[in-house]
This record gives sequence, C-alpha cells and structure tokens, in this order.
Amino acid sequence: MAQSFTGRERSLQQQRVRAAYTFLAPMLIMLAVVAAWPLLRSIGFSFTDATADTIFNGESKWVGFENYLERRVRSNGEVRWRGVLVDPDWWNAVWNTVRFSAVSVALEATLGLLVALVLNAEFKGRGLVRAAILIPWAIPTVVSARMWGWMLNDQFGVINHMMMSVGLIDAPIAWTAQADTAMLAVLIVDVWKTTPFMALLMLAGLQMIPRDMYEAAKIDGIHPIRVFFKVTLPLLKPAILVAVIFRALDALRIFDLIYLLTPQSDATVTMSVLSYRELQQFGDYGEGSAMSTLLFLIITGFVLLYIKLGRVDLTGSKS
Repeated sequence: MAQSFTGRERSLQQQRVRAAYTFLAPMLIMLAVVAAWPLLRSIGFSFTDATADTIFNGESKWVGFENYLERRVRSNGEVRWRGVLVDPDWWNAVWNTVRFSAVSVALEATLGLLVALVLNAEFKGRGLVRAAILIPWAIPTVVSARMWGWMLNDQFGVINHMMMSVGLIDAPIAWTAQADTAMLAVLIVDVWKTTPFMALLMLAGLQMIPRDMYEAAKIDGIHPIRVFFKVTLPLLKPAILVAVIFRALDALRIFDLIYLLTPQSDATVTMSVLSYRELQQFGDYGEGSAMSTLLFLIITGFVLLYIKLGRVDLTGSKS
C-alpha cells in the first residue's frame, strides 16, 4: 500500500515537472531566438577578422585568438603583442567600468537603505512621498542625461550658477568635458537616477520583517540603533544582496548614460562604450565582438561568484 502511494506521488511529481517545462517552453524558445543566438553569433565573430565590409558577404576569415592576443616576432627577433588583452584602451575601459560600478553601487546601496528606512516609517503623506521618490528612476535615461547635461553645462548650467552664488567655486566648471570631473558628473547623475530603485527593493525587504520583533525590542528597552544592527540589518540582508547584485550587473554594462553625457571622454569610457566604438564607428566587428565577449565573461564570472558566496533565500539562511 505504501509502495502504491509512493508511486502515485512520484507520478504526480513527474506530471508537475512536465507541466512546468510546457509552460516554460515558449519563454525558453524566445530567449534562444533573441538572446542565445545573437550571443553565440557575437562570440563567433570574435574569432574572425570580420569588418563592416566583409561581415555580410561571407568573406570574413577565421583568425582564432588573434583578436584577443596575437604574438608576432619581427625580423630582428623582437616579440610584439597585439589584441584586446594588450590594448591600453581596453584596460582603461575595464578600470573605468570597475571604478564606476564599485562607487555607484556603494553609494546607491547606502542612500537607498536610508531612503527605505524613512519610507518605512509611519508619517502623514507617506504614500505621496513613496510615489514621488520613484520619479528619477521612472524618467528615461536619455531624458535624464540631457537634463543633467544642461544643468552641468559650464556656460549656462544651474549647478555652476548655484555653486558660484554660495562661493564654492570661483569659475564655471566644465563638468562633463574635463577629465578630472567627468567621472564625478556621471556618478552624480547615476546615483540620482538609480537610488530610488535600490530604495524600492530594500523597502520591500523591510515590509517583510515582522512588526512583533520591533515591539518586543521596544518593550525590552533596547536602543533603536542596536535594534537596527541586531534585528533590521540581518533580516534585510537578502534584500540588500538582491539589490546590490541587480544594480552591479546593470553598472558593469553601463552604456547609455556614459555615451550621452561624455561620448568622447577617455576618463569615463566603459567596456560597453569601447565595444560600441569598435563595432559601429570603426566597423571592426572582430575586435568589437572580442570586447563584447570579454564583457560577457566578466559579468558571468561576477554572477557565478555571487551565487557561490552570497546564495541566500528570503529568510536569510544558506541554501
């Protein structure tokens, strides 16, 4: 009798698995068409000498890893290397991307947590404030970039005007044109736009914390700061990890904001922007695809590291 019950249970489980695959099949097919195939195609181009002139007529040749790293020995015996991995512009873009991602994610996580704590408190008009705080995130990036571009303009920008009015600066600053301020300008705009997204995710995590725990801490006379570090922060850790990983993945492939605010600045060029230049402006599909493939591998490695080191469920326990 027990064996019969186990058999029916196993059969029901198999039916559920088949039903799940049936419902997932359309999505998997669409992903294969719009994501997997273009990705594989781009990786394939990275091993060829494809250009804008040869990519469509089949004249591209297989060059192996030359787009990544090629060793050439001159007649005098001197060894010369070329390819993406020894290109100073590529490593400059990698450094810019890592620096932008680390600083922006850290600032947005900190400010997002502070905003979430404020929005989680009980006060009059909380619903209106919650809606208003999402406006920067809801504005399209191209609109935000153009708006801030005008505000940061050195001739008629309101930022320079305000800073000169209070004596912070003596002369207008070309925020997006100068190498020493271009990255700062991009970070300011990105933090302004994306902090609401982080706050929204963390606010959702705060809403899941049982109120009974705060009431018990209040009855016991525990200081609010101690409650935050001993109760709120540990229980909010899963939401913080999710917010950080989502934002980090987005920051590592940042393109639109950089390209719109500082299109020709070497101080802010990222891996995505550099890849776009090679593909679209210079027509070098082989080297541009190699850069895109390396960016994909970096992001994949970051995701795998997160899964290995920070895998948690919604309760905060290790899975």
